[in-house]
Amino acid sequence: MYKLLFVCTGNICRSPTAEGIMRRLIQEQGLEDKIMVDSAGTSAYHSGDAPDSRAISCAFAHGLDITMLRSRPLRADDFAEFDLILAMDGMNIVDMEYRRPLGDDRYNHARIELILNYAPEFGQEVPDPYYHNGFDKVFTMLETACRNLLTQLTTQLG
Repeated sequence: MYKLLFVCTGNICRSPTAEGIMRRLIQEQGLEDKIMVDSAGTSAYHSGDAPDSRAISCAFAHGLDITMLRSRPLRADDFAEFDLILAMDGMNIVDMEYRRPLGDDRYNHARIELILNYAPEFGQEVPDPYYHNGFDKVFTMLETACRNLLTQLTTQLG
């Protein structure tokens, strides 16, 4: 099973939105037995919280329910468990690399990339809508990136 982890700062806006989008796409293509998805935050500020109400509303407007998701912080074992960790912005990558345990090769398993590597037409970073309320724009960016990523994964995984 191929394992994806989406990461943003607090795991209440961008990464749970990406997780919800990818879960739906995986389900639509019947790939639940091949690809697993989760999300986390580089901070534990919102640990155990549901996604931001604005992210929930935006997802609902796109026919997606993310209310069951709960924020969790990035864990050391995530670097060993997941195949691909997708960051929303460059600071997330810096924070993740700072937290990646050293001295044990199993923590080098996960490849870390920016999610917008799969939708470069939007730039490099997904802006944090928590402060500037760009939830619809973020949803569009993430949906495009998730679709492109899934297309690439289905080709790789056969």
